[in-house]
Amino acid sequence: MRSNIVTEAGLPTRLGQWWEGVPFITSGVLIVCGLIYLVCLLVGYDSFSEICFLPAAVIEHFQVYRIYTAVLFHGSLLHLMFNMLALVPLGSGLERIMGSVRLLHVILLLATSNALFHLLIVLLAAYNPLHPDPRLMNECAIGFSGIIFSMIVMETSLSGIQSRSVFGLFNVPAKWYAWILLIVFQLLMTNVSLLGHLCGILSGFAYIYGLFNYVLPGSSFYSAIESSSLLSACVRRPRFILGSGGTPNAYLPTSLNDTSSASSSGNIWRSLSSWMPQRETPAAEPSQDNHRFPGRGRTLGSISGPAPPAVNPNLGLQTRLLDDSRMGAQIPEGRGPAVESAAVGVDRHNQGLGSYDEEIRKLVAMGFEKSKAEVALAAADGDSNVAVEILMNQG
Repeated sequence: MRSNIVTEAGLPTRLGQWWEGVPFITSGVLIVCGLIYLVCLLVGYDSFSEICFLPAAVIEHFQVYRIYTAVLFHGSLLHLMFNMLALVPLGSGLERIMGSVRLLHVILLLATSNALFHLLIVLLAAYNPLHPDPRLMNECAIGFSGIIFSMIVMETSLSGIQSRSVFGLFNVPAKWYAWILLIVFQLLMTNVSLLGHLCGILSGFAYIYGLFNYVLPGSSFYSAIESSSLLSACVRRPRFILGSGGTPNAYLPTSLNDTSSASSSGNIWRSLSSWMPQRETPAAEPSQDNHRFPGRGRTLGSISGPAPPAVNPNLGLQTRLLDDSRMGAQIPEGRGPAVESAAVGVDRHNQGLGSYDEEIRKLVAMGFEKSKAEVALAAADGDSNVAVEILMNQG
């Protein structure tokens, strides 16, 4: 007789469930970094001086490729594991807010800005008239940790929490969390790149304060990429996060094309002031720590979670981000019929439009957002059944 005892899931099952909860781009970065390290280990490649970020080589020989190869290579298995274990919760949370396409663009932007900050500091140290020190020009740095420090700053700012725990040992104010980690890692592991981590923190603050708004594309850029037929296979993946609905991006910096320059300057100042010490006043409203993220975002590191309600508009740092791409996040509907001389051609075109609009109305009636329904229907080549499958997988 079979026992009715229910046993816990085994380790492979738990690992499978954990992996299914890692979004598309985050898991892709993890796989790429892991495969690169494995190949280097198998072939015995250890000439990291050829691919690391070396300021002297970038400046003198214009080896710009080092900016991006350096973040994908790691010096040891412990180095790789440490960075990837930190990437999974941070990248997963940010990807659920931004969307997969936008997170990939932000990673490339952070890698570039980290390198620029690095070069600027190195040049100032080497050529300052007071005490020139050219040693930093020949320091070689590799690893994804610079971008991870940028993500720490971004996630801490967006979460709105007041304190963070350092390895479960003690709590520190959230606005100092990245700086405390910088000091702790430097004390525990003297061979880590202090300058690489410092530049990651600076890039993170530059992003959340809106200093990159001048180089960020508008929301229509991400929507156009998501609706492209070239990415239809990726969009259909269950872990691909659409970011064109407007709500997930509503609390992130965006292009200046979506807001005015004056508003951007005011937002930057409000963001800076929110991190300054202020006199505490009694809270008039109950805490809403569980409702910091808009849209269908989940708690960092979790696999599933309920959709939280609207965000409190009085949150300190997040108030500067209220003017995001809600106005421009929807996909333009410029699908009106062109005026043609032949009446038959016009009728056929209008008939096709009517069928498309009818499919969109059906998807909206099912409870899906119109902009996401349009992206899913475009990715499904007009097949409403496939579009429903895509939208369900995103939920």
